[in-house]
Amino acid sequence: KFLQGEQVEFSRFLEENERVEGENKLKSTCLRILLGITKASLATESFISAASFQETTRVLTDAAVTGKTDELRGLKENVIVGRLIPAGTGLAYHSTRRQRRRAEVEQGAAEVSPAMSELSASAGE
Repeated sequence: KFLQGEQVEFSRFLEENERVEGENKLKSTCLRILLGITKASLATESFISAASFQETTRVLTDAAVTGKTDELRGLKENVIVGRLIPAGTGLAYHSTRRQRRRAEVEQGAAEVSPAMSELSASAGE
């Protein structure tokens, strides 16, 4: 899954090797490097976090051109966009609440869709 010379977070490397090991495939090897604060901030998977640190225009342009999406998994990017940070004792409660709300919206959309189809069919007559 990784390309030779690719820099990834060590936790992601370990997760991928566990997955590959479960499939009885060849595990990756790595050389751990210590990045300075600037390089580490720019090498993060979150382009929002990287853009907040340095080279904002370059980071945002690169993200836009390559069609990147930010999963908003870290504290910094959630603070930047004004969302609850994914930490603390309320995290599980708010995650469950958000999932419940999404399910309600999806259920409502499923109920409205047939009615809209029926309405558009009758309007076409």
